[in-house]
Amino acid sequence: MTSSPHDHVPPRRARLAVCLLFGLYGVILGTWTTRIPAIKQDLSLTDGALSLGLLAFAAGAIIGMQAAGRLVDRYGTYRLLLPVALADGLLLVSPALAPNLIVLAGCLLAFGITHGLLNITMNTAAVEVQRAWQAPIMSSFHAVYSVGGFLGAAVGGLCAYAGLSAAATFLTVAAVVAVIAPVAARWRLAPSAVPVAETGAGRGGLPGVTFLGVLVFCCLVGEGAAADWSSVYLHDSLGSTPGFAAAAYAAFSIMMMAGRMVGDRLTATLGPVRLVRYSGVLAALGLGTALLIGHPVAGVAGFGLLGAGLACIAPQVFSTAGSQDPARAGQAIARVASLGFLGFVVGPLAIGALAELVGLPAALTIPAVLALFVAAAATSLRPRAAHPATPEPATA
Repeated sequence: MTSSPHDHVPPRRARLAVCLLFGLYGVILGTWTTRIPAIKQDLSLTDGALSLGLLAFAAGAIIGMQAAGRLVDRYGTYRLLLPVALADGLLLVSPALAPNLIVLAGCLLAFGITHGLLNITMNTAAVEVQRAWQAPIMSSFHAVYSVGGFLGAAVGGLCAYAGLSAAATFLTVAAVVAVIAPVAARWRLAPSAVPVAETGAGRGGLPGVTFLGVLVFCCLVGEGAAADWSSVYLHDSLGSTPGFAAAAYAAFSIMMMAGRMVGDRLTATLGPVRLVRYSGVLAALGLGTALLIGHPVAGVAGFGLLGAGLACIAPQVFSTAGSQDPARAGQAIARVASLGFLGFVVGPLAIGALAELVGLPAALTIPAVLALFVAAAATSLRPRAAHPATPEPATA
């Protein structure tokens, strides 16, 4: 068998390739989120009808994540990354062309499936590149995703401001994906370039992976709470202006991005266990103290600290899950990501329901309590003797 040039892709290029895919993933999601109001207006949907469509997207994402685990382990990320990325960009366009709610729900279901597939495929590829790199680099991929989400939201907002339709916005993004994804695919690691440690060759269970998924669930409850309730809390509970209330989620997003940018160096210095422990404490104390003070400025600072604290936890958990058994990294990451996504969807709903009984400030203690739980459970990220979760060399 002849050697393919992809077998000799340097880890640096492979890292850039996966970073590009994480960025595209963020751009797609950020653009979609900012143009949801346009979809709602075009179809004259009520809030309740729109929520049904968005539920179809969430269901599709979970279906895609579950399917991706076995697909990745069977066919490898090398074969799946390009078609899945192209499909995600293409299906982004479909909701803007839907003539009614039923078709919209079907489009969002399909879009959600490809988005879930891409999530698992690129995270598994990131674990492979980290293994080849032989240093902790997982946080950098998630930092690029955060940057992509910001860029996607900016593009969507500018298109809305310019009066462009949602379809035109999505077509523009799909074209960008169609150009960049093949370039990234040329630099991805071939199977023969991925060093695999001795494993159980896919036999038996995946011990501890479900619990790792619970940790990500707890983190994404906090992310969902910040996205859905931070501005509401500042405006309705603390009496701030709408403009200042929006600063709470902006602070959360910026601090999360900043935390992920330094996350790899922190991982190399502290190790995953101490980093997750300190991160959980920071998130809990930051938000909890802000809720006790009850002032708008403290609220912005508290959500900023929540973002900084949560920034590095999910990347460390994905890294640990994907490294336990490289032969079934896709299934492990799929289980963790599915539970995490469930937290992002269910968490804000639970906070809203509890707020009806005890008030929003008290309900927002849920993310703080869950962050403390994550800190207490950080030892579950300790590398196993047979399957090191995250390589931690002496040099960066």
